[in-house]
Amino acid sequence: MRIIDSIPHPSISISIFQMNDKYMVKFEAGPMEQTFKFLVEEVRTVDQLKQKINEAFIEKVRLRFNDMFLQLKES
Repeated sequence: MRIIDSIPHPSISISIFQMNDKYMVKFEAGPMEQTFKFLVEEVRTVDQLKQKINEAFIEKVRLRFNDMFLQLKES
């Protein structure tokens, strides 16, 4: 697995990896992370992948991070 790109964001680290026939997009915020896998045959280029990771997608990830943080805080 190797890192091939990143997506700038003010509060979330977003890294793009490639391994075999998959792209993996890893989102990190504090002690939490989320990873999404995309098949290369479905998303042919990194630019097409970046188009999928738009503001609406990132906002859903951010909201999930908030839920994860609350769950972590409650435990």
